[in-house]
Amino acid sequence: MREIILVIGGCRSGKSRYALNLAAQVPGQNKIFVATCVPGDDEMKQRVDQHKKEREPYWKTMEVPVLLPEAIIEKSRKGNVLVIDCLTLWVNNLFMENDDQEHIEKQVKKLTRSFEQAQCPVILVSNEVGTGIVPENKLARRFRDVMGYSNQNIAASADKVIWIVAGIPVTIKGIK
Repeated sequence: MREIILVIGGCRSGKSRYALNLAAQVPGQNKIFVATCVPGDDEMKQRVDQHKKEREPYWKTMEVPVLLPEAIIEKSRKGNVLVIDCLTLWVNNLFMENDDQEHIEKQVKKLTRSFEQAQCPVILVSNEVGTGIVPENKLARRFRDVMGYSNQNIAASADKVIWIVAGIPVTIKGIK
């Protein structure tokens, strides 16, 4: 069954672990992890390596920094479940490529339209950026605003939204 689930929360809240646990409940071992991270330094490379080690060996990892809607359509035909981790880095990659808000909004709409063509469950992970302090610089505030818009639109298109707080899942949309 096709289901779109957004797992959202703060940094280090347990979002990724929860998403992987949800995916583990989907029958089959053709599970695809779609990573949006482009490691830019050694510390980030170590984080990526650690995350890979935490996944079961049957997970296939795809690195998709920008073309996420296309990857969802294509990879969902082949997998039992997709985990997209994470939308915050995807929007960051779009922002770095072209920081025009209208361009990013179009990409987010393209992403939400791709959900309609998904052939398997898709679990998306994102950071909630609106519960922290107001950033001190203009670029960070623009990113926060674009990410907030993106999260709102993706959540509106999802079948279920789960907010992770201190490792505890709270369903805020959809009932199991």
